[in-house]
Amino acid sequence: MNTTSHGFARCEQRGSDDAFEVKAWDETIIAVVADGAGAAREGRHASAKIVQSLVSNFEARPHSWSPQKALKEFTKLINRTLYQDSLARYDAPEMISTLCAAVIEGDKLYGLNVGDSRIYLARNGSLHRLSDDHVCDQLEFKHVLSRAVGMEPEVEPHCFEFDLADGDVALLCSDGLSNVLDDDTLKAKLNQRCAARSLVTSARKKATPELLDDMSAVVIDIAETGKLKTVSQLPLEIPESLKRGDVIEGFTLVKPFQHSDRVWLATRDDQRFTLKVAPLEARDNEAVLNQFIKETWHATRLDADFFVKAFVPENAGSRCYAMEFVEAPSLKTLLRSRHLSIDEAIALGKFLLRAAQYLMRFDLVHGDIKPENILVLSGYDSVHFKLVDFGSMTEVFSITSRAGTASYLAPERFHEAPISERTEIFSIGVTLFETLTNAFPFGEIERFQTPHFHHVKSPSTLNPNLPPWLESLLLRALSVDAEWRYQNFSEMLFDLDHPDKVEPFHHSETNWIERNPLLFYKSSFFVLLAIVVALLVKILLK
Repeated sequence: MNTTSHGFARCEQRGSDDAFEVKAWDETIIAVVADGAGAAREGRHASAKIVQSLVSNFEARPHSWSPQKALKEFTKLINRTLYQDSLARYDAPEMISTLCAAVIEGDKLYGLNVGDSRIYLARNGSLHRLSDDHVCDQLEFKHVLSRAVGMEPEVEPHCFEFDLADGDVALLCSDGLSNVLDDDTLKAKLNQRCAARSLVTSARKKATPELLDDMSAVVIDIAETGKLKTVSQLPLEIPESLKRGDVIEGFTLVKPFQHSDRVWLATRDDQRFTLKVAPLEARDNEAVLNQFIKETWHATRLDADFFVKAFVPENAGSRCYAMEFVEAPSLKTLLRSRHLSIDEAIALGKFLLRAAQYLMRFDLVHGDIKPENILVLSGYDSVHFKLVDFGSMTEVFSITSRAGTASYLAPERFHEAPISERTEIFSIGVTLFETLTNAFPFGEIERFQTPHFHHVKSPSTLNPNLPPWLESLLLRALSVDAEWRYQNFSEMLFDLDHPDKVEPFHHSETNWIERNPLLFYKSSFFVLLAIVVALLVKILLK
């Protein structure tokens, strides 16, 4: 197969709102074109984000997901992310873009589209449009999108599959090209096996001033269809019961961990590992199975020192994954004997924020930050940390009810608010508060309880060694009012790195005297001085 791609910006100085990419590996090709909505403030950002996310996510997709399922799931994820991020920034959908994507594996093309970016297939002198235009029905509004990525909380893409034949040519393009080149012209050029640059150049020359727009095209010339290696269609086994001495994928089970009989300490080749096996419910419950598949996917693609390393055993016949075994206590265990020093707590805060920033590259949040999920590794003169529990990880801006642990949940999470940077920052704040004081800022909250949050009391009353700047940082991270909290991880990390620049924090109901006592007393002094002067003048004038 041969692929070409090309784009043209209507205004070179301004740049294009279109984004596109084509990538191939093994016997798979993915091509994506997105066209940012011109009326949206962040259309260009949306199109770039869509292309980057869809390609990177698809390349690392769970092996058990079909190409069609992966395209659809990742499109829905990107849509939720853009929509919620836009609401958080602008209080309105401003990150809007069209999308068309195609995956070729073996002799099949899997595709989807949202909006009016199109996918065509040319074969033996004919032209087939595989995509659907999502535009308003009325003729006068035919260019107004009725569906786009980032426009609504949820999106339903148009999905399709097409059997390929040797010699087929596929085209993905933005409406800037399809509005200029009609079907007959496209049919002729694709059957002549024209490259993407030729198509865009022809459209640019033919476009009238009214039709001139950003133009993008990806052409896939399928000289010969690939014969993708067949993957066993048999479902991976989920063992019904596990006991000491059982051998699963070459791992000998030693003992289960306290919290689950599906997570075991295991050995292989005289090395220790943690082996996690899919829950028995996954046999009959597709939602449970998909959750474990996602967990496995997250665990094995997050290759960073923030987390324990994980992998799926080669040629596995069972639904499981293995992790390196780290012999270290959890932070919760450590806190039973002592709280962290100031320097250790600062190091923990930086670790959690940097780990959270890393997860955001994948549009993920941990979802259950707490001392039980943090391992403490002692170094020569310092402590280091690792995050565990891949099962809690979820997509940013997803609404997962009360997923997480109640005592660490932000107040808005008890009212079905989506998980975001702000809610994760609250969890980090609770964790840091607990490590420094051995207490919860709002008391211990039971599962399914709906608490009433009061403003947290000063942590320095529980730990007098706490410096004022760190107390202000904690109070801001723990603000009951999300608008007064740190809005993103980088903002809080900056304050941890620059203690001298941390400003005193007062919640929204703090009166003026408490907010700035120095200013109050200075103002009072000058007011009293003015009164005294006025009285003296009045006396002297009598």
